[in-house]
Amino acid sequence: MSMKIRKGDRVKVISGKDKGAESEVMRALPKENKVVVEKVAIAKKHVKPNPQGQQSGIIEVEMPIDVSNVMLICPKCKQATRVSVKHDGKKKIRVCKKCGEDID
Repeated sequence: MSMKIRKGDRVKVISGKDKGAESEVMRALPKENKVVVEKVAIAKKHVKPNPQGQQSGIIEVEMPIDVSNVMLICPKCKQATRVSVKHDGKKKIRVCKKCGEDID
């Protein structure tokens, strides 16, 4: 089954420690069925300096979360919604289940 959420989509987190957060998808990882959402699932990472001059220390990075823990926010009706797919010739078009409008 293909993921119905893509990079750049606005999503709402529906479960986990960041439940209720709304943000944009930075990366989609379809093979792992995960997405990286901006300012969600932050983890602290210890980094060593490298020869290019990178600063050492503790940095915060967004970790991937399962795609089932987020819902797409429809750009038209501004609500978190499920997504259906309609075939238009050879193209697949995502459709909002709440308002029936095309998402892309």
